[in-house]
Amino acid sequence: MDILEIAGLLLLVLGLVLIAWIALRRTLLVRSGAIDLCWRDRLDDDGRGWYLGLAKFEGADLQLFRSFSPLPWPNRSLDRVTLSLGDRRIPAGAELDLLPRGAVIIRCTDGAGEFELGMTDAALTGLSSWLESTPPGSRFRRNDVREL
Repeated sequence: MDILEIAGLLLLVLGLVLIAWIALRRTLLVRSGAIDLCWRDRLDDDGRGWYLGLAKFEGADLQLFRSFSPLPWPNRSLDRVTLSLGDRRIPAGAELDLLPRGAVIIRCTDGAGEFELGMTDAALTGLSSWLESTPPGSRFRRNDVREL
């Protein structure tokens, strides 16, 4: 075997290991209760910029993971306290090809600005329930409470 064959074989093995790692990561996320969810930060009218991924409710955060990323940590984390849901719409144009069939898109805001989430109706119901189920008083910070 010459050096090119060894390098090619090493690249092939590395590629297979990477694919196996991504598949294992997705399986572990789904088994831990993650849901399919797409998001985009760029709100252009062309319907581009969507990230395909998974979302996992973790305490007071909604953690967003990209589907094809090998990283074990979330790519974005949304805080329950600052997250608010806005207008809802159906996919249009190029979004019909990018998002799963039957997806709805909801415009959201948090401390970092506006973005959109694409998910099924059932996932949107779960997200709304998670936001509304905040324990009483947890949306108030200590400095926001006025003494009577």
